[in-house]
Amino acid sequence: MPPAPTTRTTDVLVIGWGLAGLVAASEAVAAGRRVVIVDQEPRTNLGGQAWWSFGGLFFVDSPEQRRFGIKDSLELARQDWFGTAGFDRDEDAWPRRWAEAYVNFAHGEKRAWLREKGVGFFPVVGWAERGGYTATGPGNSVPRFHITWGTGPGLVAPFQAAVEEGEARGRLTILQRHRVTALTTADGAVTGATGDILAPSGTARGYATTREVVGSFEITAGATIVSSGGIGGNHDLVRTRWPERLGTPPETMVTGVPAYVDGSMLAVTEHAGARLINGDRMWHYVEGIQNWDPVWPGHGIRILPGPSSVWLDATGARLPVPLFPGFDTLGTLAHLRSTGHDHSWFVLSQQIIEKEFTLSGSEQNPDLTGRDLPLLITSRLGRGAAGPVQAFMDEGADFVVRDSLDDLVAGMRALPGGDALDPELVRYELEARDREIDNDFTKDAQIAMLRSARAYRGDRLIRTATPHRILDPAAGPLIAVKLHILTRKSLGGIETDLSARALAPGGIPVPGLYAAGEASGFGGGGVHGYRALEGTFLGGCLFSGRTAGRAAAASV
Repeated sequence: MPPAPTTRTTDVLVIGWGLAGLVAASEAVAAGRRVVIVDQEPRTNLGGQAWWSFGGLFFVDSPEQRRFGIKDSLELARQDWFGTAGFDRDEDAWPRRWAEAYVNFAHGEKRAWLREKGVGFFPVVGWAERGGYTATGPGNSVPRFHITWGTGPGLVAPFQAAVEEGEARGRLTILQRHRVTALTTADGAVTGATGDILAPSGTARGYATTREVVGSFEITAGATIVSSGGIGGNHDLVRTRWPERLGTPPETMVTGVPAYVDGSMLAVTEHAGARLINGDRMWHYVEGIQNWDPVWPGHGIRILPGPSSVWLDATGARLPVPLFPGFDTLGTLAHLRSTGHDHSWFVLSQQIIEKEFTLSGSEQNPDLTGRDLPLLITSRLGRGAAGPVQAFMDEGADFVVRDSLDDLVAGMRALPGGDALDPELVRYELEARDREIDNDFTKDAQIAMLRSARAYRGDRLIRTATPHRILDPAAGPLIAVKLHILTRKSLGGIETDLSARALAPGGIPVPGLYAAGEASGFGGGGVHGYRALEGTFLGGCLFSGRTAGRAAAASV
């Protein structure tokens, strides 16, 4: 006979130890509750997906913005959020309320709350998702992307420390390699969870682990918080949920999250009575590159591009206005899916890559992650590409570096799928673009936006190259980057009210059940609507995790 399951009782059970789970657990412990955290991975993965992140956070009218002359306001941020989200469904009722609450949080206590925990921020504010439409369309009207000093690990650190301090005091228990397979219920209320104990694993952070089962467990809890993340590591599930409005699902993608981001808890939570909404809303990047030094299977890295690179589809045609680098992620994704190809291209110069290329991820930014000021100055302001970018230029399968356009196109065509490229079309697009540089006025919308961007000191300092002819030998060599679709975030999830209580299909809370982070669509089942403003994913984990932890603690 199999051994009897191990049993535990606690006040609050937290399923998943990503950022939302750590925040929820730390809040519950601070409220005096006993807490158990379970996760299917080894403890080396504490902090989950957030640990790998660039650490971008969305603030409204921050001191960093004001120091750079950025005039932001709650009204402008709300206009941008709702213009980007495009809420238009009956099930958007709670997501709308969460959006209102979150924008107020980002304008109010969010920054001070993090500063009290020792979290600092890089002084230059980035301008992500610039939009390029009208005032009421999608995009950020002003720069709002604040980089955490220490990137993802720096943001995880205070909440991990609070959890570990609770553990040391005997108020919190962390159970690694515990995979939840069911939520237990009694009289319609969730009373805890059962599942498998997986074999111990000594693998490093992010690497795939065995799913060998060595036992079982049962945990009884007064309140249970699901903070298990999204679906980005499960390509089959991504394709199943792919919406028609984004075209056909890609045959090939690279993966921007570890394999354990598999969405398995969503069905478990639904089976316990919770309602899942907006499953067709998702966020995948279009500037993915294959990692030359991968951690998880199919590991991809996102380029965080400045606005100067020329973006071509697989045939060599330039993307339409306003689909420039960094302007409209999902608009670009929808357009590229209409081309019949799974890849596209950046074409740029050495001057552009030195000034504008940053790679997403804590491990790709040793200066910011390590809080290394001398390295930051040399990598961001010195000559040459930053070290991690140069490594991709030297080793990456998607980079082509050549001195002439003919040689560059030949190198592009030599890569898989490159035979779709029309050399004459590439030349036509680049030469036409370069002719527009010769005057201070132009009809080329991207060049006009470059000049507008450099009116912002932050862009001029570290983010936007001086406009120049890409084919000018003095700016070279020429560089082409083959871009892949990179899976990342779920924008839908478990429907919750403003107390993070999971809701049943009839809109009534499921007693004892809460949800936070990406599993809840970062709050309400879809706080971002169809599109996001960037810097809002980690913030959604913070806000929903804090809400869930406090509400669950108050309920027991």
